[in-house]
Amino acid sequence: MKKYLVLLYLSFLSTILMAQVEKTTEIYKDILERDSLLFNVGFNTCDIIQFENIVSNDFEFYHDKGGAVKSKSDFLDDIKSGIFDLDYKAIRKLDRSKIEIYPLYTNGVLYGAIQNGIHRFYALEVGSELYLTSVAKFCHLWLLENDEWKLSNSLSYDHKAFEKPVLFKDQIVTEKWLKKMHIPALGIGFIDEGEIKQISVFGELEKGIKAPRNTMWNVASLTKPITALVALKLIDSGKLNLDELIYSYYVDPDISDDPRTKQLTVRLILSHQTGLPNNRDNNENGRLSFEFEPGTKYQYSGEAFDYLRKVIEIKCNTSIQELADELIFKPLKMENTNFIWSDDYESKFAKWHTEKGELYPTLKREIACGADDLLTTIEDYTLFINYVMNGAGLSDTLYKEMISEHVRLSDYKSWGLSWWIDKNINSDGDFAIVHGGDDIGVHTIAFILPKTKQGLVIFTNSDNGTEAYIEVLLSYLGQNGQGIIDVEMK
Repeated sequence: MKKYLVLLYLSFLSTILMAQVEKTTEIYKDILERDSLLFNVGFNTCDIIQFENIVSNDFEFYHDKGGAVKSKSDFLDDIKSGIFDLDYKAIRKLDRSKIEIYPLYTNGVLYGAIQNGIHRFYALEVGSELYLTSVAKFCHLWLLENDEWKLSNSLSYDHKAFEKPVLFKDQIVTEKWLKKMHIPALGIGFIDEGEIKQISVFGELEKGIKAPRNTMWNVASLTKPITALVALKLIDSGKLNLDELIYSYYVDPDISDDPRTKQLTVRLILSHQTGLPNNRDNNENGRLSFEFEPGTKYQYSGEAFDYLRKVIEIKCNTSIQELADELIFKPLKMENTNFIWSDDYESKFAKWHTEKGELYPTLKREIACGADDLLTTIEDYTLFINYVMNGAGLSDTLYKEMISEHVRLSDYKSWGLSWWIDKNINSDGDFAIVHGGDDIGVHTIAFILPKTKQGLVIFTNSDNGTEAYIEVLLSYLGQNGQGIIDVEMK
């Protein structure tokens, strides 16, 4: 019984002596001072002398990922070669709210202390901001040697690693970059191996209003591939013919007396060979007119695509919206895509911006256009691009027609059916099909690499939007992206 009471007393005494010290005590201040010299000065500024002075000659280090180091010399070598020789600067920060310090006594005399805590490690690269790499718990054994605190043992454990913040992946990094580029908002959809890998929206609808994931964008001429696919699906089902003359369905009043109207076909419209201008409003009298004989050369024409919309609507006695809903939007679950403005879009619309960040008025289209002003989300349009990449539900024959050369623009570029084709983007001779959309305050673009099954959609709401294209292309498509850039620059 007496022996039991002695053990109980010793246990109680050890509990008292091992109690955590207050932050105001000398022990606490001394240990934190040594910690600061070792890490804030030694580790963070690559000053090996601090480690030589503060680490005990009998030092041992145990790391849950890197193993054990059981000599001071080996530890110093690891520090010099593994930390001080990195291609970035490593920074350690102590979480002061988690520090616990327990004194160690023998016969009532202080001989050491245990320091428990959590520390965070960061990386600082040239030209970049500090970013978190890992968080870990630690336990340090400090011993008094000739009345001087020395780090005798260190345990570093429960490490949690963090990926480096990457532009177009990390929200904070990307939005700082957007401010630098004077681009309010950026939407990115990325497809790899035929599957959607990323849908992201960064930035603001307008100053002070964060852009949500379901931001509505006016995608300008990215409307045309939608209209084109509606037409191609009607052709595949036998309701329309690629080469039939379409004047029997519709003739624009402005050109009703021009015999060239009887030469127009869906193929000529989709390959931009109609001879019609891009926009009749740019003509002196504001009227539609032919500028050359249909089928003789290439000229990009928004007017021709809206002409096609009218042909389709009359032929099918159905609106382009209803046809697109039936043939594309509903099957793909593109639930936020519309040719016509809705008041529901007001609170989530990516407002158009000048290069100086000023707002343009918002166009609220009440009548559909087959060439321009489709309203959609980055998620919806990426679903569409992935669908096109994987065959678009078309017959093999018609799909090959769509992505084959119909008009040669140069040795490097041509037009298919509603897509332009960038040739030989890599050493394997691969190609990309591309379409862009550009209006005031709007720059959008989509890329499809049929052979590698990659796709990329980029939406912006600024006159500066094209400034993002190269960086995004290189980030996601690498050498293939560089190949596309090289073709576009030729």
